[in-house]
Amino acid sequence: MTLFRLIAVGALAVSFTSMAQAAEPKPGRIDVSATASAAVAPDMAVMDLSVLREADTAAEALSANNAAMAEVLASLKEAGIADKDLQTSNFNIQPRYFYPKRLKSGEQEPPRIVGYQVSNSLTVRLRDLTKLGGVLDRTVRLGVNSGRQVRFTNDNPDAAREQARKNAMAKAMAKAKTLAEGAGVKVGRVLAISERGAARPRPIARMAAARVARTEAAVPIASGENSYAITVNVSFEIQQ
Repeated sequence: MTLFRLIAVGALAVSFTSMAQAAEPKPGRIDVSATASAAVAPDMAVMDLSVLREADTAAEALSANNAAMAEVLASLKEAGIADKDLQTSNFNIQPRYFYPKRLKSGEQEPPRIVGYQVSNSLTVRLRDLTKLGGVLDRTVRLGVNSGRQVRFTNDNPDAAREQARKNAMAKAMAKAKTLAEGAGVKVGRVLAISERGAARPRPIARMAAARVARTEAAVPIASGENSYAITVNVSFEIQQ
């Protein structure tokens, strides 16, 4: 057999094989999505504290603000908060205007500056929640008069996310099994898995789960729990 015939026969065999493979039906698949979460008590609070001062001149407002913020920072450090957990998040100086009433002639006098306002915002990470009520109370007494938003979070939520991931996968497998049983088939091997996690923890407002941090004459704080959610998308092969 010549070389040309050998090549032709080989090409024909490959063609028949490809046609046979193309004719074989691909196995069916089950695509499911499942979301699950895991709850854990927070171990850290993030506070946004602001000091706002007003005066006739920008220099006077800035001086008053600096003095108040210096006392707040000193108090926070006395409470054991490290420098790495104190960060200036916003600083703003702006004039205050007085807008005269419109004249009977319809003319409007231009506004005039009657003072200045200085705002200095501080983001604080508190790793000992038992101190939170006392810290809030002390900072307010020392001059914090704006902000004061508190967010409860976790320094390392990896364990909670791992548990949520396991819960979501178990939920997806159970859902696929239910669908397969309803269709009279069986769940085969896993073909693909993808994951989508929540960007931020979701606070759980449950009184039964709430932990209250109290100190004498301090603000009562209920930290509750954080819920970390994970969504998985899983594709299974169908076994007849």
